[in-house]
Amino acid sequence: MTTSAVGCSYTTPWDTTRGEGSDLRAMMSPVATFEFILILLVATLGLEVLARVTRLPPTAALIIGGIALAFTPGLPAFSLDPDFILVLFLPPLLIHGAYSTAWTAFVRDLPSILALAIGAVAFTTLAVGLATHWLVPSLPWAACFTLGAVVSPPDAVAAKALLTRVRLPMRLAVLLEGESLLNDAAGLVLYRFAVAATLSGNFSATEAGLAFGGLAFGGIAVGVGIGLVWVQLLRLLKDVHLTIAATFVLPWAAYVGGEAAHVSGVIATVVAGLILGWHQHTVFTAGVRLRTTATWHVMIYLLEAFVFVLIGLSFRGVAERLGSAHEEVLFLVGPVTGIVAAVVLSRFAWVFGVYGFKHITGRLLRTTWAPLSPAAATTLAWSGMRGVVTLAIAIALPDAVPGRDLILASAFAVILVTNLLQGTTLGPLIRLLSLQADPDSDAAHLSRAQAHSHIVHVQLKEAEKLTHANDGKIVYSRMLKYAPHPSALDSEFSNISLDCANNHSMDRRDLLAVIAVGRAEALRLHRSGRIRDEILQEIEYEFDLQELSADVAHK
Repeated sequence: MTTSAVGCSYTTPWDTTRGEGSDLRAMMSPVATFEFILILLVATLGLEVLARVTRLPPTAALIIGGIALAFTPGLPAFSLDPDFILVLFLPPLLIHGAYSTAWTAFVRDLPSILALAIGAVAFTTLAVGLATHWLVPSLPWAACFTLGAVVSPPDAVAAKALLTRVRLPMRLAVLLEGESLLNDAAGLVLYRFAVAATLSGNFSATEAGLAFGGLAFGGIAVGVGIGLVWVQLLRLLKDVHLTIAATFVLPWAAYVGGEAAHVSGVIATVVAGLILGWHQHTVFTAGVRLRTTATWHVMIYLLEAFVFVLIGLSFRGVAERLGSAHEEVLFLVGPVTGIVAAVVLSRFAWVFGVYGFKHITGRLLRTTWAPLSPAAATTLAWSGMRGVVTLAIAIALPDAVPGRDLILASAFAVILVTNLLQGTTLGPLIRLLSLQADPDSDAAHLSRAQAHSHIVHVQLKEAEKLTHANDGKIVYSRMLKYAPHPSALDSEFSNISLDCANNHSMDRRDLLAVIAVGRAEALRLHRSGRIRDEILQEIEYEFDLQELSADVAHK
């Protein structure tokens, strides 16, 4: 079995075609597989409810629940196929994160994001490789760095789950989200070259660097091409259901297209999602955007939940593989503990090293660059949870790789510790560090109230044109009396769509024209850098609801 995602041939450790472990895992029929998936779905919903009742982070509850399910009598044993896991879960989760990314902040902080997504991943690979060789001197250097590459990329799913539970300063949230979008590509490339070096005994840093550049720039090119084609396709589709279906196809089209072109499918997917996110304001109608957003939220919720349950389920396979020799398990405890510590500490070393260096050089060069505060840097360093990519590529390791059992055990231990320890303590840590969300406004951006007031006044000017009859007489005066009071105007526009149901002079066509002017002004403010991405999204959501209300009232 070969996977383009990791770039090597392998046999899964619990594949039923192997002699080893074949008596442990019998192939399930399609019906049995579907029934098992339904069981997992019900269990996932129950675990989410349990997490809310016990105030346990959902990721921790889902992983622990998955481990419990793995050893539940009567339930079938579950076998992970790394190919299937990566191609099923990774593209939609990546593109959803890219679609909702704050574009302007992402571009502004791209150097810092790349320092995390590439620099931190490479540094972790190096640090863990050195620590592994120190802990297990008999293990070849290439295998040590293979382990480092396996555990190097923080997980996009875990980062997304984190950002939905806590409120962080905007810049910190952008760094975490941007890192999670790009670091999988760096980790997979490093993994591929490390495995190749382990099996062949040859490694060239120059060749690896050139190959990574080719994969990255090729992925960008494929992502731009597919993203722009999809934007034009979505403009042509008039049916809401076809439009939603087309958005579901895009992540896999970009990912598979990138892999088929022998470039980074991860980067192609992210770039396609960024392009769709940038054009969403002009491509989607109000009804399409609201329905698409709601549908995607449900799908992403289920995919994220399934990922963490599957991580827990995979523990049975790891235990079965390692549990046959107690002496070997005891031998692995010390090195695995050291490797987990190396993963956590290397991220702290990189984050504080990079931002400390930037702070010092900034003071010497008198730049206006604002470094992260110690509290923000601590939060960033403590947010390196690992997940599905680490698990999948660990399982994908060829049997011929020396120390395969150590790598598999270490990967699972890193996933458990980073999610159950860091994931559960991150909220209290943020409260302890007194991290606050960004202020509503600053010198460069309008606040929410300022943006609303400005847009309402622009809408008022348009409404004044539409409320005069041909003879100059005002035929719709209700809104005009609020002109001296912007706050009243704001509430007036929130309820104006109800007038359509009462046959006021301003009919649906005029109301939609006023809403369209407001949309255009909000988009102009955003494109000129006057308002942040999140404020544009809030205003656009309000306009979507107003337009939908007008449509309902008109029927």
